[in-house]
Amino acid sequence: MDWLLGRRLVQLYAGLGLYGFSMALMIRAGLGLDPWDVFHQGLQERTPLSFGTVTVVVGAAVLLLWWPLRQWPGLGTVSNVVVIGVSVDASLAVLPDADGLAWQSVFMVASVVLNAVAGGMYIGARFGAGPRDGLMTGLVARTGRSVRLVRTCIEVSVLAAGLALGGSAGVGTVVYALGIGPLVQIFLPLFTVPKRDADAAPAAGPVPDARPGPALDVPEPGRVAAGLAETGGVAVPAGQAPGSQ
Repeated sequence: MDWLLGRRLVQLYAGLGLYGFSMALMIRAGLGLDPWDVFHQGLQERTPLSFGTVTVVVGAAVLLLWWPLRQWPGLGTVSNVVVIGVSVDASLAVLPDADGLAWQSVFMVASVVLNAVAGGMYIGARFGAGPRDGLMTGLVARTGRSVRLVRTCIEVSVLAAGLALGGSAGVGTVVYALGIGPLVQIFLPLFTVPKRDADAAPAAGPVPDARPGPALDVPEPGRVAAGLAETGGVAVPAGQAPGSQ
């Protein structure tokens, strides 16, 4: 099964790298970001840090909140924190700002589609949820509240904080919210490694959501606030709008 582990690792890191690139596209589009990136951008405006570095710092801080919630990170969780930040900074270094509304629209649509593809790749590799989604699932488990309610509260909070710090929201925020759920639902099954194969792979590390209670593989890349529908052992957004990365 070594070939399967290799395929999963390639899929994981290719997905995370593509995710960072898709974030950079949305930034260069200049039409508004998703809630977490509004927050990241707001912090960037108030610090000397790059956007990618802010993403890494926030991801690490959110990961620390897993401890009291008894969440356990996988390889994908830790890699998410580092690789996406590096990828978005590298992509921003080579991508120009979109020139004119037509190119802004192209960048925006490409960003949302590639974000969903990247989400399907790295979540489907089954190496663990991202830090922000792990926070959500941990709070759901501890509070007994619905995924939709907890996710919406988190997303609204970070969006409000990001706007207060100077982050930008706009039509891109709305397009992302309406599009990411249905798109992830399309792409996630295409890349998902069957659970029995992932469990059988040697040295694969913790499978996503290896904690007491029902398992939820929730897309960090989509940061989806919608409900989840189980498909083939992997939770997929139920095709509704996120509150949401």
